[in-house]
Amino acid sequence: MNIELLRAGDLRCFEHVSFAPGPGINWLIGPNGAGKTTLLEAAYILSHGRSFRAGGRTAPKRHGANGYLLYAEIQGSRRPKTRLGLSRTEDRWIGRLDGADLPTLAPLFEACPVVYFGPESQALILGPAEERRGFLDWSVFHVEHASLGLWKAWRRALRQRNALLRQGASPDDFAPWEHDLGYLAQEIHAMRARCLAGLEPYVAQEAAVLVPELGNVRIDYRPGWDTQHGLARQLAETRDRDREMGFTRVGAHRADWMMVFDGVAKREHLSRGQAKAAALVCTLALTRWLKNNVGEYPLLCLDDLESELDAPHAALVIQWLHETAVQSWLTGTRMPDSSRMNAATRLFHVEQAECQRFNP
Repeated sequence: MNIELLRAGDLRCFEHVSFAPGPGINWLIGPNGAGKTTLLEAAYILSHGRSFRAGGRTAPKRHGANGYLLYAEIQGSRRPKTRLGLSRTEDRWIGRLDGADLPTLAPLFEACPVVYFGPESQALILGPAEERRGFLDWSVFHVEHASLGLWKAWRRALRQRNALLRQGASPDDFAPWEHDLGYLAQEIHAMRARCLAGLEPYVAQEAAVLVPELGNVRIDYRPGWDTQHGLARQLAETRDRDREMGFTRVGAHRADWMMVFDGVAKREHLSRGQAKAAALVCTLALTRWLKNNVGEYPLLCLDDLESELDAPHAALVIQWLHETAVQSWLTGTRMPDSSRMNAATRLFHVEQAECQRFNP
């Protein structure tokens, strides 16, 4: 999947901006604060319905604006050229696909997969479980289309049980919701486990190149409850304690996974640089895994790559990009040297809220 045109209105520093990247490596060069990362953010929002930056859903809007607008034209191997539109007001999203209004944003996310690595990405390794669950469930969404309905049903049943806990409801009131949660958790667990089992060899391959000093790697997956005894039974057993806490403490919403390296006793022992490199391993592995499972690459966004990684690791990533037919957007404050470019590389200068293509 390639984004051939991206437009944004009232997005952070941009009143209006237009960006026409090529199908290969695209460098966005400019000073700090010029808006380079905002262009990556725009693509990411089209793919995830949220920003990778901190703040609420309206945080990316330009100061003084009521909302922001995004538009993209994409070309993929699975469909003809597609036009995507997304706007955010104070209270809601409005999505359009080829000019038609969408009742949900899922078709946009499916059509425009974007994988991102940047300063925030080390949270995938060292941050809370929510970061890793989000990474996993977004991956599952693109290969298991039934997952969306299951997650919606899970959230509804979980809200109902939590409400009953706070209301002091009778045991009989819990039974149907706990039964549903048990069934849904097993289905979600199966999809997540298949995804991670498929990803693991890709992670191992990328880790052998980027972080060989850490030794062999495997993925440790924890579903969030004891799968041997079933979630419905555990929920009944933990109900009294959950009443005291006011929420459900076990289930698919508590799942986690992590990379386990032979050469590191605990993930907390990783240096900051190693954690970043490990997060990049996951990013590149996901990019290749998606290609082999859905038939096309996602857009790969690498924010401030040469500041986030040391020179040898950055060089390995650039070599990987040259060898892979994936559209990539990279940001930097300096012009890349000739070893970072090939005949298909495009360069763009971002400054004073404008993005212009130029030749070195």
